[in-house]
Amino acid sequence: MPITSPASAVRLEGFELLVLHLPLVSPFTTSFGTETVREVIVVRARTADGDGWGEIVTQQAPLYSSEYTQGAWDVAQRFLAPALLDRGTVAPHEVAGVLEPFVGHRMVKAGLELAVLDAALRADGISLATHLGATTDRIPSGVSVGIQRDPAALVDAVAGYLDAGYVRIKIKIKPGRDVDDTAAVRAAFGEIPLQVDANSAYTLADADTLAELDRFDLLLIEQPLQEDDIVDHATLAKRLQTPVCLDESIVSRKAAADALALGSASIINIKAGRVGGYLEAVAIHDLCRDAGVPVWCGGMLETGIGRAANAALAALPGFTLPGDVSASDRFYTRDIVTEPVVLEDGHVRVPTAPGLGVEIDSDALEGFTVEAVTV
Repeated sequence: MPITSPASAVRLEGFELLVLHLPLVSPFTTSFGTETVREVIVVRARTADGDGWGEIVTQQAPLYSSEYTQGAWDVAQRFLAPALLDRGTVAPHEVAGVLEPFVGHRMVKAGLELAVLDAALRADGISLATHLGATTDRIPSGVSVGIQRDPAALVDAVAGYLDAGYVRIKIKIKPGRDVDDTAAVRAAFGEIPLQVDANSAYTLADADTLAELDRFDLLLIEQPLQEDDIVDHATLAKRLQTPVCLDESIVSRKAAADALALGSASIINIKAGRVGGYLEAVAIHDLCRDAGVPVWCGGMLETGIGRAANAALAALPGFTLPGDVSASDRFYTRDIVTEPVVLEDGHVRVPTAPGLGVEIDSDALEGFTVEAVTV
């Protein structure tokens, strides 16, 4: 279901880039480290018809991805934003082509594209959800639970999220914190929808350990091996009963097509920042839907900007598994939008107002901003 009516072109007058530091409600630990403060770049596109907002979902250090805040900050100012401004007038569907000569930096490209898309759709009076092809006004909400002190602490954390109403639990794992943690959650809560996320922490040498997870009837195991181990993932998938889902490996529609052709995954996690933008994310959704492969929407601890965009994306019909579009208060005491995402009976509402459908809380934005520049 490709987007049939591109958003209108906008005349760009400049970009404002803001580095934000948002304290997390509690430390978030994965196989690659612990975050206590979310460092993120917010993009404001200034156009002749009004402003648009985007989010560059890099992290402070290149641990999840080769992209990181200061690198994104540099390339956005020196190359990518100027390239768009040189065009003067640009439509959202043209942004990827304008930026294509610059290798990589997909998270920066995604943030810039989203800001342009938001501005254009606000001017057109069309919501992002409608533009992308959403077919529902609410989506089931899953939650990602970081590695805890021990299995007992993990069970306590999961209990809190289940009490809050989340319909799917994802737990982070790494070598030494995998089988026992998963067993504890399954024993405590029975047949809840449960999946695990390895964030590339294993190799094929760990296949026997990963196969032990088969007895827990998991929805999937996410990204067990390194992002470039597409062939090894295909080998691993043949040894596991648990479906293998790819995350970090899926950086484009072509990467998704290659992974599916090789049998490296039977489920795909789509993150718009990781693939270069929401329009490319829709293309991956369409590819997987045509192939009968389920997809779900991953998260990058987004602010209300990216969280609203993710909700719109996850409302497309191919997103048949609950994603990581959780309530704002899962991570932040205060968000930067006036109406933060909330959980309602295990679901999140899809914004319906023009563009992203959210408004910026200017006081919160200013309070969390540690650096700003206008291009």
